[in-house]
Amino acid sequence: MPLIPEEPQIHPSVPGPRATPAAGRTAPTPRPVPGPRPGPRAAAPRPAPPRPSRPGANHVPAVPAQRGARPQRAAGSAATPQVQLIPATPEGALDAAEEAVDLLLDAGRAPGDVLVLTTGEQHPWATHELSFGEEAYWAQHDAREDVFYAAATAAGRTAPRPVVVVAVNGGAGDAAAKALPAATAGAGELLILCGDPERLTPLLSGGN
Repeated sequence: MPLIPEEPQIHPSVPGPRATPAAGRTAPTPRPVPGPRPGPRAAAPRPAPPRPSRPGANHVPAVPAQRGARPQRAAGSAATPQVQLIPATPEGALDAAEEAVDLLLDAGRAPGDVLVLTTGEQHPWATHELSFGEEAYWAQHDAREDVFYAAATAAGRTAPRPVVVVAVNGGAGDAAAKALPAATAGAGELLILCGDPERLTPLLSGGN
């Protein structure tokens, strides 16, 4: 009886491990999958621009708004200095004058450009310096190296300066009226009056 060849048995394919690569060959290393690209780097902060230099010595600072200063123009020719009025009581006039001086110096005004006159009690600096004698006191005036403080009654002895500040801090009733002409004549560019506007405004207008 003839032999019938057996049919090859077909086994279902079962998924299994991949074939091992042949000996001597290295399996390729899987390449990393690129992830999301990082966003743009924040730019480094730029340094702040340098602060502008202070204005030159000819700059005139504005009177502080909180004091309600009102620019005034003194009566007279066009050669008269600009006049600024800072309202203040006799008790606060010296403090107002000091604040005005601070603003001038902060704006770049040279200390030797400023003269401060008081109609009443002397400024403490003047009182202290006069204790060493008038000669030493007036020598500092002539040196023009710093702000100089003097009594308004001595204004005739002071040399002109670009800025004159008058603190109406008391004195006789006509102290302000007597101080104003000398202060105006001595102020080359700016005259600052610290006192009662109701009293000073008529004086600026040429009244009594």
